[in-house]
Amino acid sequence: MADILRPALGLLPVASFLAVLLLLDSYKLVRLRAVVGVVLAGMLAAGVAYAVNGALLAHLEFATYTRYVAPFIEEALKALVIAALIRAHRVGFLVDAAIFGFAVGTGFALVENLNYLALQPDSALGTWVVRGFGTALMHGGAAASFAVLALAWLERGGGRWRWRALAPGYALAVLLHSAFNHFLFSPLQATLGIVFVLPLVLWAVFARGEAALADWLGRGFDADAEMLELINSGRLADSPIGRYLQALKARFHGPVVADMLCYLRVHTELALRAKGVLLARENGFDVPLDAATREKFAELGYLEKSVGRTGLLALHPVLRKSRRDLWQLYLLGK
Repeated sequence: MADILRPALGLLPVASFLAVLLLLDSYKLVRLRAVVGVVLAGMLAAGVAYAVNGALLAHLEFATYTRYVAPFIEEALKALVIAALIRAHRVGFLVDAAIFGFAVGTGFALVENLNYLALQPDSALGTWVVRGFGTALMHGGAAASFAVLALAWLERGGGRWRWRALAPGYALAVLLHSAFNHFLFSPLQATLGIVFVLPLVLWAVFARGEAALADWLGRGFDADAEMLELINSGRLADSPIGRYLQALKARFHGPVVADMLCYLRVHTELALRAKGVLLARENGFDVPLDAATREKFAELGYLEKSVGRTGLLALHPVLRKSRRDLWQLYLLGK
């Protein structure tokens, strides 16, 4: 029985917590396949951390290393996975940031606990209560904290990618990790603290994130619908956006400006479609990507090449291509 309980206590709590986070996502922002991929990336990060820690431990005392060195290395490796997701516009809101962050920590914790099980197969069950409900959830919680804070700071700065915006989240993750490894309280007390505090924190993140998503959907839907109505009605030329496009004729050839207008129309149509998909998911319907939408994505890709990088930069003021707008197109395309 003990041989069954050890791996169960070490692996099931963090995996179950991740499953609950996915169930709480009412908009289904994150697909299971994507979560599995991020968990695997977290496992790879743990493998790299194992190699780095093994090389450096020979030069430092164990307690000093686990308290003051390992948290910096391990949180940096987990943060790189999350930063890559944010940079690629795979994360749009606090909800999916929390899920992806916890998924990275889950993968990291699974490898760490499996390795510990191989090294200490006869360790006491109390040790596995601490490792499963304490250490493993700490890894997930620290990575989720980094992801949420990194996204919040990037959005606060207007959505532009800046490495320094990741610093506050990284500092918090390292602090949480180091504090846990210090065992300022007894291991059992620290574990109980994580078990009670982490769900409350993530529940607050989900509540705020879904409220922000609902607000963004309402405002964004109206703005996209207004833009599309202007384009289709032929009244765009009399609007501020139309006058801006007219001004671009002095800098670009006529056919390029025409392609810019087509790009604006297709981009807006896809943005509206993505918001519709989110609203359908909230109400329990999974809308598949139809052939017409795939054709629009192909048309968007062709127009991007036709307009060119300079033309896309010129369109930036009217495209509303914030991080969330790019994320919604990814959401629809995936």
